[in-house]
Amino acid sequence: MGTDIEIRVERVSQLFNMLDPYPFRERDLDPEAEAYIVDWASELPHGAPVRIVVHLPAVEAASPEAQGLPQAMRRYFIERQAAFGRELKELFRVGRVSLAIGVTVLALCLLLANIFGDRTFAKSLWGFAAEGLIIVGWVALWRPMEIFLYDWWPIARQRKLYRRLAEATVEVVRAGEAGP
Repeated sequence: MGTDIEIRVERVSQLFNMLDPYPFRERDLDPEAEAYIVDWASELPHGAPVRIVVHLPAVEAASPEAQGLPQAMRRYFIERQAAFGRELKELFRVGRVSLAIGVTVLALCLLLANIFGDRTFAKSLWGFAAEGLIIVGWVALWRPMEIFLYDWWPIARQRKLYRRLAEATVEVVRAGEAGP
């Protein structure tokens, strides 16, 4: 399996979101174009360099927009990588807050369970309440553990994928010609 992502379009503008008001080099990729590139890139061998080859008609390939395509795509993928970095940072912040809350709830529940467990009056009812509090305390740790054990992996994987795409070589070739 090669490491090339081949794209054939009639105009450079087809790759970018036309509703984006920014100048060409600062526009976001069209969501369908991004999905296509990201899907292909996720199937490429890990660690191998990625090359994005954009096939355009000869007149369009010579345009200033086509010449600026490598920088525009690189900028976009760098921004997406940074966005996933911010998302990961926020997830870990939420995880830390959730962990502090969970540990506090667990400590409170264990304290109350200990108090309830010492009661002799209606021992079975107090024992039931004490066990329930212990369960509630451990459940309070569920979300932070989910964040720190599992939730961050997909975000880190996406960030790494966008980093690979930001480092990709982007080549514009005239339709019908092969890239180097």
